[in-house]
Amino acid sequence: MELSKRLQAVADLVTAHYKLADIGTDHAYIPIYLTQQKKITEAVALDVNEGPLQRAEEHIRENGLEAEIETRLSNGFQALQPGEVQSAVIAGMGGGLVIRILTEGTEVVRKLEECILQPQSEIEKVRAFLLEKGYEFLEEDMVCEDGKYYPMMKVRPPVADTAGEDTEVKCWDTVQLKYGKLLLEKQHPVLREYLEREIRIYQSILEGLKAKDSDRIRQRKEELEQEEKEEQSKKDSTDFYKVIEELKKKNKKDKPLSYGNNSGNSYILNNR
Repeated sequence: MELSKRLQAVADLVTAHYKLADIGTDHAYIPIYLTQQKKITEAVALDVNEGPLQRAEEHIRENGLEAEIETRLSNGFQALQPGEVQSAVIAGMGGGLVIRILTEGTEVVRKLEECILQPQSEIEKVRAFLLEKGYEFLEEDMVCEDGKYYPMMKVRPPVADTAGEDTEVKCWDTVQLKYGKLLLEKQHPVLREYLEREIRIYQSILEGLKAKDSDRIRQRKEELEQEEKEEQSKKDSTDFYKVIEELKKKNKKDKPLSYGNNSGNSYILNNR
């Protein structure tokens, strides 16, 4: 069986010869592949929905692996006993769901040797949760597939609850939480590619904002020039009437004051 680049990277993180639990197995691609490659000999494929579990069972039968891979209907680790498996894969789910599955399955998780996690979102939140709870980061990887970037990690669960203790989370800064301390330390090429893409995107957005600012400034300048013209026009008109008023005041006699000539007809301003 050939896996997608994302699933291949996840499968590569699984330690050889461990019994595997694939949480949210969907098609059971990972346990089937690892069994075919002789990397593992036993696996349990679990899913909360019957539809995906039936598809998994079909693929397992098609590959003749019914004796090696068992399927169970399960909400997270619910259908597993503590110590029954050594490795667990939780891939292709939102970060919040990954955290919930780990939290609700604490008794089983504490007996695991490793967890392979590939959250689809909230990766920074997942890293912070793992560090706060005392998980040890063993390895991080990242792949790009169809224009999307997928970070993933192998962690070792704590054997006891370390909440409130001086955990490693304090040693990771915001950049390391966001992008992965281990990925940064080994200057992972896919992370570099991702960061370079992000820089290009931000630069493009910045240039667009600058262009908009230029248009806005030009438009505002034109508005101010027009307002200035209108104000000057009002001022000129006001000055004209002021002159007329001054002339009216100076004309102390009751004789008419004319301004302009239009075919012999004068515009008459009476001094009242």
